[in-house]
Amino acid sequence: MLRFVSSLIFCFSILPLVASDSDHWAFRPIGNPPVPVVKSVGRVASPIDAFVLAKLEAAGWNLSDSAAPQLLLRRLHLDLTGLLPTSEDIHAFENGWKADPKKTYTAKVDELLASPHFGEQWARHWLDIARYGDSDGYLGDTLRLWAWVYRDWVIDSVNQDQPYDQFSIEQLAGDLLPNPSQSQKIATGFHRNNLKNTEAGLDKELARTKQVVDRVATTGNAWLGLTVACAECHDHKHDPISQREFFELYAFFNNTKDSDISIKLAKDWPLPKPAKKKDDKKKDEPVVPKAQTLVSLSEKEFRKTHIHIRGDYSRPGEEVSSATPAVLHEFPEGKRDRLSFANWLFSEENPLTSRVVVNQIWQQLLGSGIVSTPDDFGTHGNPPSHPELLDWLATDFRNSGWSRKKLIRQIVMSSTYQQSSVNRHPDRPNELLWRQNSFRVNAEAVRDIHLVASGLFTPTVGGPSVYPPLPEFVTAVGRSVKWPESKGPNRYRRGLYIFLKRTVMYPMLTTFDAPDTSVSCSRREMTNTPMQALTLLNDPVFFECAETLGRELHATHQDNVEAAIEDVFQRCLNREPFPGEVATLSSAHHDLLQSAKDPELAMIATARVVMNLDEFITRD
Repeated sequence: MLRFVSSLIFCFSILPLVASDSDHWAFRPIGNPPVPVVKSVGRVASPIDAFVLAKLEAAGWNLSDSAAPQLLLRRLHLDLTGLLPTSEDIHAFENGWKADPKKTYTAKVDELLASPHFGEQWARHWLDIARYGDSDGYLGDTLRLWAWVYRDWVIDSVNQDQPYDQFSIEQLAGDLLPNPSQSQKIATGFHRNNLKNTEAGLDKELARTKQVVDRVATTGNAWLGLTVACAECHDHKHDPISQREFFELYAFFNNTKDSDISIKLAKDWPLPKPAKKKDDKKKDEPVVPKAQTLVSLSEKEFRKTHIHIRGDYSRPGEEVSSATPAVLHEFPEGKRDRLSFANWLFSEENPLTSRVVVNQIWQQLLGSGIVSTPDDFGTHGNPPSHPELLDWLATDFRNSGWSRKKLIRQIVMSSTYQQSSVNRHPDRPNELLWRQNSFRVNAEAVRDIHLVASGLFTPTVGGPSVYPPLPEFVTAVGRSVKWPESKGPNRYRRGLYIFLKRTVMYPMLTTFDAPDTSVSCSRREMTNTPMQALTLLNDPVFFECAETLGRELHATHQDNVEAAIEDVFQRCLNREPFPGEVATLSSAHHDLLQSAKDPELAMIATARVVMNLDEFITRD
């Protein structure tokens, strides 16, 4: 009896919490708040600034001054393309700034948004969410030789500014669109990015179930910002998502099968050649590439969906049909398949999708999201620092045709984005955005900016993944690892194109916090470790970059050390050195010359000093 009473007390004690979950800020309809009126009207370059200033003024604060022109140029290049500006870019920007700062800044923003490298930079952010990899994972870790076709689809879609709703619907259900094009079928490769177990003797139904669960979890993270996977084995502990509702979502993805389609590549990429028999004297013929897609089962193959008791697929419970969580907007009458589900995500009544994506984009440009937990908009995630701004951006994004480029342009044109990142008040947190944030560039960009500064960078966009040099002791830890080292220009492609073998990730990328690709990642961790410094000093690619740059500096400037120092500062840090920096580095160069007895080696060592500065790999 006592146990029964205790249970009743517990149940009643949690009722208010469960009831209030539906009133959680993220589940309320998106509002269209008016732009606030603020005192510092001179700093309002965008409605964004009015929302930020309203909070700052209420706290008795203000925006920081705008960053210096050279710093703004570097920031724009790193944020929009992930690459450094060239000396020519710097000189043109400085000259234009003297004549008309606003016109020059606006023109640069538009130039970078139109750059093919913009698609590469922003595809990288999406590929983290899409858990993209070039192999299957697990012990076998079979290579996916054509996975890059999906990666290139993302790059092209971003460059073309495909509306985000279409960009998403094609990935979720491109195969279900009327007369789907090859491109729309390739888009559904999004679902095939998950791990795949190819081991002999595996439980095939268990493996298939894990893939479906992953697709539900990834979809929940990418478009709803919810940890729906927490409801696979039991009702969600914090959010109003029951286990039944998890499997109702599961049902949308349960009636699919893997399929390969022959594709015609738009570009003349070199294709691998098939093995031939010893007695086959015919010329090699190119392999017809196969893109991995997902297609729906026929009515005869239709699978019923049951709740998995305690998440165990071998213990089927109640049968369920496709449906969406009750806490969100209603699902329309009619067909319930992946396409109707994708359209449901982009209903005007959906309180989450547009909030989630503008937060993801804001995070990349300001260092932290308005909601600092981008993968958890639930009750245990952090609330938005600027809820009215979040809703205004979400509404504007939807009303602007879901244009990624328009949203990014809106943000980078704001005074909020253009602020200096100097921390004038170390004890004051930056949730109210009184300054820009300073942070290290992502792992791929660490490598890319070294290649750009050294002159080694190969700017080719798209194509098969590449294999930069990798020591044999690294590949030895994997099973059947083949690492055909790329030669010539391919050796210097940007990090986005490095072959991502899941069991043997490229070490330099993992050292600088690239995700492991096994699950969806909407926010990379940012660590600061001794291994990173050692990698910058000793990794072959970084040494080669310093060596190449040092030799060019010596060949160009000979004994004019100060000119060489000014040159290396412009290439790496995109600014002129301060007098004290010239004096310090000149002294260091003198000591290196005395030690090495070789002017070229001394200049190489000097270049290494600059390339190992924290400022070089930091976006301010």
